Amino acid sequence: YTRSAGPPPLVKLLAARYSMHLQREVNAEQEISITVGASQALFMALQALLSPGDEAILIEPFFDLYLGQIRLAGGKPVTVPLEPRDNGSWELDMERLRSAITPKTRVLILNSPHNPTGKVFSRREQEAIAQVVRENPRLVVISDEVYKYILHSAPPGTQDSPASSLARPGHVHFASLEGMWDRTITVSSAGKTFSVTGWQVGWMVGPAHFLKDIHTLTPYVQFCAATPMQDALARVLARAEQPYEGQASYYEWLQQLYNAKMHKLRAALTSAGIIPMKGEGGFFLIGDTRNLKVPKKYLEEATPARPQMTRDWACCRWLAIEHGIIAIPCSPFFSEENRGMSENLVRFAFCKTDDTLQEAAEAFAKVAEAAAVL
Repeated sequence: YTRSAGPPPLVKLLAARYSMHLQREVNAEQEISITVGASQALFMALQALLSPGDEAILIEPFFDLYLGQIRLAGGKPVTVPLEPRDNGSWELDMERLRSAITPKTRVLILNSPHNPTGKVFSRREQEAIAQVVRENPRLVVISDEVYKYILHSAPPGTQDSPASSLARPGHVHFASLEGMWDRTITVSSAGKTFSVTGWQVGWMVGPAHFLKDIHTLTPYVQFCAATPMQDALARVLARAEQPYEGQASYYEWLQQLYNAKMHKLRAALTSAGIIPMKGEGGFFLIGDTRNLKVPKKYLEEATPARPQMTRDWACCRWLAIEHGIIAIPCSPFFSEENRGMSENLVRFAFCKTDDTLQEAAEAFAKVAEAAAVL
């Protein structure tokens, strides 16, 4: 075992990094907590913040894990939908966000880059969200930033202060905004950045008045994350800032790698008549499949997983069974009342080898012929 909140070398390194990110001194012992992946970080934060009957706001579509964890903490999920635009982008209506807040609202989960859409919330949008937080003294933000190093076409002017030498162009740490440090728990992990999702090492950064309760709870849930993995993370975080594969750092290389893969997938989707929605970060693209004619038998055939078949689910079954293309229907990322928004939406991942992406491109090229694109 090691210290439940994280071994000193790792928490000191993270504290130094976030001190630069947030332009303030972060205390390694009191304001950092290492967890078993970002999933446990989210779980612990919600357990510490929510009381039975409290409301938690989710920006929809949302990572489906949030829903279950809010309910496990006794909270009530309240959703505010992103609105798709004709140019493929997604926008958050700030007045709808304001109107969703009640005296019972305790938590807002902000995920940028966003899963499943790939949206990166601009500085302007995050400043507007911060203003909503200022207007509601009871509201706390959990900022899920696990994809922050995977950015490929973020909005202009979206990044931390230039003085933050480790900041990635395109990413804003919500806790760096005026007055937001005391109102935010930041969640991140090594899994997405270093392609080691199964290693399960995540962390939380936040003010001591939040982290104190989390430090108390952690040993009762999982005494500590795997010690060898934490040691490996401390080493790799230091090395990632050094030149790598001809780039100034590992992070620069990672950004270019995923940018190239994203464009390959976009081209493949387009060849099949699927309209790629605008994705600015992460390694997912949502495709609008309205132009595909899904065979009737898939639309009518119920399954144990989807007794009431939806078009997005039927489309994914057809792509998998007849074309060997695996994708995820978007309906599970929506609440019941807004599930109709996902009718034509399917999520594709490009965190694949180039060989796999090439195979996918060849399969997509055949989809247009077989599907009788309208």
